[in-house]
Amino acid sequence: MPGAQWDPTALPTRPGIYINFKQAAAVAISGGARGTVAIPLLTHSGTAAAKAFYTVTTEAEATELFGAANIDSILLALQGGAKEVLVYTMPTTPVDADYVDMRAAFDTRQFNVFVFDGEFDAAEQAKTKTWVIDNREEGKHFIVVIGGDAATDADPTAGNARSTLNKDDYIVNLIEGGVIGTETYTSSEYAPYIAGLIAGTPINESVTYRVTPLEDVTKRLSNSQITAALASGSLVLTHDGEKVKVEQGIVTSGKKIRSIRARQAIATDVARTAADNYIGRLNNNADGQATLIVAIKAYLETLEASGVLVAPVVALDPQKPSVGDSVFLAVSYLEVDSIERIFLTINI
Repeated sequence: MPGAQWDPTALPTRPGIYINFKQAAAVAISGGARGTVAIPLLTHSGTAAAKAFYTVTTEAEATELFGAANIDSILLALQGGAKEVLVYTMPTTPVDADYVDMRAAFDTRQFNVFVFDGEFDAAEQAKTKTWVIDNREEGKHFIVVIGGDAATDADPTAGNARSTLNKDDYIVNLIEGGVIGTETYTSSEYAPYIAGLIAGTPINESVTYRVTPLEDVTKRLSNSQITAALASGSLVLTHDGEKVKVEQGIVTSGKKIRSIRARQAIATDVARTAADNYIGRLNNNADGQATLIVAIKAYLETLEASGVLVAPVVALDPQKPSVGDSVFLAVSYLEVDSIERIFLTINI
């Protein structure tokens, strides 16, 4: 699969581009989001059939396909900022095998963020972690947003334990629910909004301190609880006295969502461009290698101009000779992070 990882001790045989990201101490990879949220819809009463895909961009489309009573998660994802929602309709009474089929079906589709339809199932979250890791190794990159139920939302240590259990660069764990008027959401039920927020945020921006439509959170955390949650890799919603906002945009491994999304965007874009324009078309000589290097460098420079990264360098890897049908490139750059902490010294 284009964009898959490669092992220098056992090189893949299929034609394609293989990308390894190695993080040095001074280099982190930054990023953003692209717009499509994937949701396996549990119930539907409209014109949609079971075990089928539908792409929706409006409430009217969702209502006609799935029925007004079944589209809360879709509307939250769109409200969060998703360009579109890729919906897979689950059977009326899904069993384990149906979740296996669902994941296999999504393997054949492109999307940026995956989230469940408001449900909380620890066993399915564990299987989803395995799924996202398998996809990453095969060259498909997406974020997963998970949450808990009312009981775990009431105890931040339980939410933090879920972050530890699902620790991964590609997983976001929301540990608080929220309130709008008379409506109360668990963290799993509000996770689709966070998924839409991540998907809709440009790759040169962060979701940190983004304001949500919530009027309050289901449990306000103390400063020490927030600090412990962030250290655990949990996504926290904070009521600042006036509004509810995302405390910090992090994944369960503790890294920034912004950084991870750029890594995903670069891997996906470079692989797609190479597959469409260069693989099988360039000679593996000095001219062909130079053409490939210039193309990748030009792409990274567009991200540099947008404030995603700085100092991109693309060159032949001096440690691995590019001969036969294989080209080895060494790519480096520095991330541009968002300002998230401001320290003032005021002299009076």
